[in-house]
Amino acid sequence: MHQKRFQRRKFCRFCADKVPFIDYKDVKTLRNYMTERGKILTRKMTGTCAAHQREITEAIKRARTIALVPFMEK
Repeated sequence: MHQKRFQRRKFCRFCADKVPFIDYKDVKTLRNYMTERGKILTRKMTGTCAAHQREITEAIKRARTIALVPFMEK
């Protein structure tokens, strides 16, 4: 029989820290929510809430437009 492993529940870091908004100029934070190839990570992988995931997505797309983060790396 398979034993059920205890997995720590993911939580939204932005809700926990009570962040007022996600800044597109904060590249260090945005990089944590992207793969090495430049793709945006899903909520399931990061544990962020829906509202903050939308903000992250918008911030990453804005940062891409002004070339702070890459669209994709080769």
